[in-house]
Amino acid sequence: MEKILDVTEIMKLLPHRYPFILIDRVVEFVAGESLVALKNVTINEPFFSGHFPGTPIMPGVLIVEAMAQAGGVLFAVSNPDRKYGDPIYFMGMDKVRFRKPVVPGDQIIFDIKVLNMRTKVVKIAGIAKVDGKCVAEAELMATFGEKL
Repeated sequence: MEKILDVTEIMKLLPHRYPFILIDRVVEFVAGESLVALKNVTINEPFFSGHFPGTPIMPGVLIVEAMAQAGGVLFAVSNPDRKYGDPIYFMGMDKVRFRKPVVPGDQIIFDIKVLNMRTKVVKIAGIAKVDGKCVAEAELMATFGEKL
């Protein structure tokens, strides 16, 4: 997939850093509407050493976090006057469902759609897919704060 934003450009928009930056690339977006991002899942991810030894599975909460980060990038590119790098705080998670495990070697594609966007609050719907099959979905709401 062709890149629109790589990880270094994503880190200019989000406050997250290794090991917690969980999207590698944005491949498409429509400001204020939608975004498609991806994560290449490798055995080198720090969480695999404990989740689970011998049977590495990406924690579902990190899939949801990656979805939220993709939503944060969508909000940032939709609001170019916003000060980047400020914290993004979860306000709510609804309709969270996990369908299949994500394992090393998978590439997760995050399809994010805006449900509602205001000045400091956004609600998104996200679907995470591996090989075209849904592995997780959720509706997420977040607010954008200032550094403490």
